[in-house]
Amino acid sequence: MKHLFVLNDPPYGTERSYNGLRLARELLKNPAAGNEVRVFLLGDAAACAKANQKVPQGYYHLESFIKMLLRAGAAVGVCSTCLDARGIADAELIEGTHRGSLAELAEWTQWSDKALVF
Repeated sequence: MKHLFVLNDPPYGTERSYNGLRLARELLKNPAAGNEVRVFLLGDAAACAKANQKVPQGYYHLESFIKMLLRAGAAVGVCSTCLDARGIADAELIEGTHRGSLAELAEWTQWSDKALVF
C-alpha cells in the first residue's frame, strides 16, 4: 500500500511530527508487506529536515528517524516556500531529503492509497 505522510508541526515542542515519523518507520519495518512511504514536510515541519540538530540527551532525535526512513526507501520532500520562510538553505537539509513544491505534494497525494496528516 502507498502511504503519504504530511507533517505540519515543528520538530520539537509537540510530538505530532515525531509520531508521524514513528508510524512511517513502522510501516517500512517489514519489506514483505510491500508498503511504500512518502513524507512531505509543510510549515514548521520543514525544520524537521534540518541536519545536525543538537537535542538534549534522552530526547527523541528526528534526524535519525528521517535517515531511517530514507534508508528504507522512503522519499522525503520539504516545502520550498516553508524552507525559505524559515531561512533554511538546501545545504542545511538532511542528505537524501529534497526541496519540494505544492505541485509535488499534489502528485504524491494522487499517488497515495492513504494520506495521513499530522
